[in-house]
Amino acid sequence: MKFATNKKIINEIKTDCLMISVFNDGKLRGAAKLVNNANGKLIDDFIKNKDIQGKIGQTRIIPVTGKSYKRIVLVGCGKFEDFSQKNYRKAIASALSKISQTNHKSVVSLVHDGAEKIDNPNKAYRLSRVLAESWHSISYQYTTTKKSNLRKLDLRKIEIGTNGKKAIKDLKTGLEHGDAIGKATKLVRHLGDLPANICTPTYLVSVARKIMNKNKSATLKVLNEAQMKKLKMNSLLSVTAGASEPAKMIVAEFNNGSKSQKPIVVVGKGITFDTGGISLKPSNKMDEMKYDMCGASTTIGLMQMVTELNLPINAVFVVPACENVPSSTATLPGDVVTSMSGTTIEVLNTDAEGRLILADALTYAQRYKPKLMIDMATLTGACVVALGAHHSGLMSNSDQLADQLFQCGQSTDDVTWRLPLTEDYANQIVSNFADVANISTRGSGAGTITAGCFLQKFVGDYDWAHIDIAGVAWAEGANKGATGRPMGLMSEFLINESKT
Repeated sequence: MKFATNKKIINEIKTDCLMISVFNDGKLRGAAKLVNNANGKLIDDFIKNKDIQGKIGQTRIIPVTGKSYKRIVLVGCGKFEDFSQKNYRKAIASALSKISQTNHKSVVSLVHDGAEKIDNPNKAYRLSRVLAESWHSISYQYTTTKKSNLRKLDLRKIEIGTNGKKAIKDLKTGLEHGDAIGKATKLVRHLGDLPANICTPTYLVSVARKIMNKNKSATLKVLNEAQMKKLKMNSLLSVTAGASEPAKMIVAEFNNGSKSQKPIVVVGKGITFDTGGISLKPSNKMDEMKYDMCGASTTIGLMQMVTELNLPINAVFVVPACENVPSSTATLPGDVVTSMSGTTIEVLNTDAEGRLILADALTYAQRYKPKLMIDMATLTGACVVALGAHHSGLMSNSDQLADQLFQCGQSTDDVTWRLPLTEDYANQIVSNFADVANISTRGSGAGTITAGCFLQKFVGDYDWAHIDIAGVAWAEGANKGATGRPMGLMSEFLINESKT
């Protein structure tokens, strides 16, 4: 897809489709008013006859003659007073989805015109970035094991129009960032949707290697089980003990910032399939446990995003990847293992395995003396109970880092909600036989928080945040599939960090 800005006035725009906004009050504004007047009050007629009511995402494609554009695409944007980035995103995605079902090859969007100021740098950046991201969102297709999902897409060019105003650089930057983030998010979704017999730890290595080989500032190191054993990563190895598929630890370094800049560490949980181990999960929906590596897929997506944009940043991406399956060699409930940090762990539930692999990954990451560490994981079912499918759970030992991540979520519609990490919760994971238990032993409830408290024991004195994406990483039901979250949030954070 080619993304570009279009500085021409409406009557000079040459395109197949011209996208404009309609609000539910029926009042035409900006580009919509100009297009209406130039086409014999055609839009007024549509509104009067309720062919369009301005509901968010409602789309109508109208053929016109004698103009430099072939179609007017009316896009419902809801209440004018409530126009927001979230509603804009919904409207754009709906309209592009509708256009993608036609044979049209080009579109110019003026959905924002009359509602947002395109000459405002921040607004310009957001409007264009959302436009590019939305295309990639609606054009994602999973075809690896189902070829019939393939749809022919004729659309080749998407432009954001200024209606004669100067196209400030932020518009172009937004398109570039949105394109890179959108493509990386497609990769995240693809990796998540792949079945576990394809998307193994070894497969994740191959994908990461292909990405990192494209950038001269990037290097890749992969630890095998023998190397992990030498490093005393017994917490991670206890999870893969029952599996014949070999575990891998992917360590990708991107050094494109100044030499004095401390790296940002991103860690993603990579359980490519989670049966629960000996603490076996119920069979219902167990197939969805192929998504237990969405923290890893997001980490790999971020590798692609930062290398494609060549961000001026130093970052280390760590992916501990393995399967959690039962066998005669699997870890048993009650086993005690010694982590890389030297902390002993009583494994009371083998289905609380994500924290075990993250513990060693976070310990390993400290050798880079990072500025901060962030881990992402489909960690707890308790987070789904607490926050549903809307907010990711956010926990941190740093108020500043937590605030930054929260704001990044607000800016990208990839929202989080912070949960407390207090001593009261930490006291729930004590063990009579080890330094810490991997689940609560003193009281019930707060499973998401106690998992965060467990991880906090392995981050040393570094600023750290944990993002639990168990409720947001994939959708269930008729639209079952990976969502790509929290790519928007984390991309925003890394882009912001690259500017400091």
